[in-house]
Amino acid sequence: MSDSFKAAFVYRLFFLYVEPLSALVGAYYAAGKPTTYLELLSPSPSGSGYAAAGSRASATIDTPTLATLYQLANLYLLFAINEHYVLSSSSSSSSLRTWRTLLVGLLIADFGHLATMIPVAMGQKGKGFGEVFLKWWEWNAMEWGSVGFVYVGAGMRMSFLMGVGVRKEDRLTVPKGGTIVRKEA
Repeated sequence: MSDSFKAAFVYRLFFLYVEPLSALVGAYYAAGKPTTYLELLSPSPSGSGYAAAGSRASATIDTPTLATLYQLANLYLLFAINEHYVLSSSSSSSSLRTWRTLLVGLLIADFGHLATMIPVAMGQKGKGFGEVFLKWWEWNAMEWGSVGFVYVGAGMRMSFLMGVGVRKEDRLTVPKGGTIVRKEA
């Protein structure tokens, strides 16, 4: 068995830097530019929605919505910190298990994040399922972040969990007994 695990460069780049930085951008917009965040999330056809009101967030966004956006920003911050620091501090021989455990949790969250876009697609003023989830060439910045980037993150997580780009000696196997173990070198 290998003494330590080191993820492939593409996984380290994405999970330690690209994705956490992207979460920080989401946190910035949710807390620092809430009107822009809401307008990009569900633009109004007339252009008279949140963005038209400018940056006067407290005058245009009700308190519960603003508090929810601040909580969302805090969760984006938590996500960025957890992903970067937990995965970058995993240096023991059990670090592959740490990576897999965290990435399984984040993969579940990816599907949850995509589910949060269903009201944008199917709600009272919904854009339609295809427009939100499939027509990437028509997406705005928020849809790229909330759908497209989530597709990329989920794809990266599934690839890692299936062992793509993971050294053979680091892959986990399931013997007939049903207990997951690292493969012997």
